[in-house]
Amino acid sequence: MVARLVKRITSLPLEDERVPLPRPTLSYSDCSAHRRVLVLLPLMISVYEFWKFKWSKRKSSYEQVKWAQLAIYNEMGITSTVPIGVYIYHIRVEMGGENISSHPINALMIQGRQLHAQWLAEARYSIDLQGAVSEYTERYGFLPPPGFGVWYEYATNRSSIIIDNFDQIHQDLLPFRTLAPSTLRHLTNSMASSQWNDIATVVVRNGVAEAQPGIIPTHRWMIEGIVLMITPFAQYLPDMDIAFNLNDECRVSVPWDTIQEINHAAKKNLSSRDYPMSHVWSKDRSLSWALSRANDRLMHSHFTEKSRQDTFHTIVSESCPPSSAARTQYQWKHDTLCTSCAEPHSMDQFLQDWILSGDICHQPDLADLHGFFIAPSAFKVSRKLLPVFSQSKVFGFNDVLYPSAWNYLEKARYNPSDENPDPCYEDKENTIFWRGTTSEGFSETGEWQGMARQRLLHLANNNTNPVSVLLPRRTEGIYSYYTFSPSAISQSIGANVSIGIAEDVARCGGKDCSIQRRELGITNRVQFDEHWRHRFLFDLDGAGFSGRFLPFLQSNCLPFRTAIFRQWFDTRIMPWLHFVPQDIRFHDFWSTLGYFAGVRTVDEAGKVTKVLMKPHHREGRIIAREGRKWAEESLRKEDMEIYLFRLLLEWGRLTDDRRDELGFTG
Repeated sequence: MVARLVKRITSLPLEDERVPLPRPTLSYSDCSAHRRVLVLLPLMISVYEFWKFKWSKRKSSYEQVKWAQLAIYNEMGITSTVPIGVYIYHIRVEMGGENISSHPINALMIQGRQLHAQWLAEARYSIDLQGAVSEYTERYGFLPPPGFGVWYEYATNRSSIIIDNFDQIHQDLLPFRTLAPSTLRHLTNSMASSQWNDIATVVVRNGVAEAQPGIIPTHRWMIEGIVLMITPFAQYLPDMDIAFNLNDECRVSVPWDTIQEINHAAKKNLSSRDYPMSHVWSKDRSLSWALSRANDRLMHSHFTEKSRQDTFHTIVSESCPPSSAARTQYQWKHDTLCTSCAEPHSMDQFLQDWILSGDICHQPDLADLHGFFIAPSAFKVSRKLLPVFSQSKVFGFNDVLYPSAWNYLEKARYNPSDENPDPCYEDKENTIFWRGTTSEGFSETGEWQGMARQRLLHLANNNTNPVSVLLPRRTEGIYSYYTFSPSAISQSIGANVSIGIAEDVARCGGKDCSIQRRELGITNRVQFDEHWRHRFLFDLDGAGFSGRFLPFLQSNCLPFRTAIFRQWFDTRIMPWLHFVPQDIRFHDFWSTLGYFAGVRTVDEAGKVTKVLMKPHHREGRIIAREGRKWAEESLRKEDMEIYLFRLLLEWGRLTDDRRDELGFTG
């Protein structure tokens, strides 16, 4: 196997960016092609052994990378410029600690490319309609819904790269197979019968989609945007209603033991079906979708008001197993990094597994790390299974994901102009940039101190803790952690840091408003198109998903991203290939920025006295380019339509009284 690997590598044009393998720290540019292979061979063997171990053992992310020992250490320190303090988690690692043979980001970039290639091969395996039907049946255990042939033609006519992998849809809809079609229809209509529920429906009748009347004016644009997204394929849909969440926050969180029973029953029901298939929808479906009668509206409420209060311990963690850390452990020391919480999804100091990092069950410290967990501004939640379609959701929630109208309508649009162009990566201002508001949650008694946006601002602008950065030692190819003083780190990193709150602090009460203004500072709002001048763009979610990530991905900039809310496309984008992932604890921030921007020492006059690590411009350019290319290929408006079309065909079958008889055979 190793011999074949060496033979394959010798045939690769290593300097051709069409094969963008990250360069190791070792210098091999002056060697001949075959000598370069010998230099790379240890790394390639390590990668091979890593993947051999990964796919043979199928263990957790941390166990899969024992060849790269995690270097997040326990000892932490914190002070603050305000009396009440700010949670800034920091790792103190003294020079001379454990050495690392190559920079982890090099390996993570290789891993990202390999994982994406494997995922893509499975996502577009079929080459014709019959193959797509066979792949669907093999993947999900039953036939596709009526209309699948029209969907396939719709997708292929729009050059969809992804035909077979829509696992997110099936994971979202699986629990609802235990509810009768009539129950799903009733729940949909009863949720939309009262404005208090913050639910509105899109109604499809005779091939035409329309918004429900009486929607809250401030949110009507959202439902009208969904109607626009559905309209191109509405003629192929059966009559149906769909209940959409009008809030940013997700809405449905069924406790772990209950959802396990539901999913088990749903899978058992699927495996026991043996019906003759029909590809024709039931007749007179519109008659079964009548809105709930007025006297039913006050019978009960589907949701409970949980705004401005702790949600992690009372709601969110109950989606985890009873023995999980999220339910059995409590982090009393908010000024100490929970290393066991970060360990499963990390490689050394850096985030490795993006999907696993969203799993709250091994991360009890998340209770104090995001506004949604601490005190969401608007949160109405159901503990019972309800068919709510939402733009994003946190791990463990049971909302059904759909492509956001915000993205479809391009409310935040990538639209460079002569006035605000998007220069190539090398020509951009050497700055990491973020502007936003304090929209994560509501703060009245110091809750803001744990919220991600405020913590990032403090880390970037008012940090009072020493910072550790992974740097090369004098010994070629060996890396260790160096500790920088708080005052030195911003000057030592080879990029400007421009991270600030725009205009004013929001969602606060009492003294918290003035305290945040003093601690965080206020900057001017910028036009969205001004983002493109900066080389590095930081993206954080707020009360819900971030509406800026897609345009960031479409640009020539390098997006840094941290998020607890996941969207319909999160399973089809790859960290370290399409974007730079950041842990919500931000202990990886300075080391990651240092890798791409470089690290140096400066004297009192600001003059560079020594280069400690050269900037990895090529690697940054590769990720920016690959992310932009992938967004152009698989995250277009057409791809949003394709995803929603397939989702609504599945929803149509779920709500049909003859659903167990419906299937497309080709």
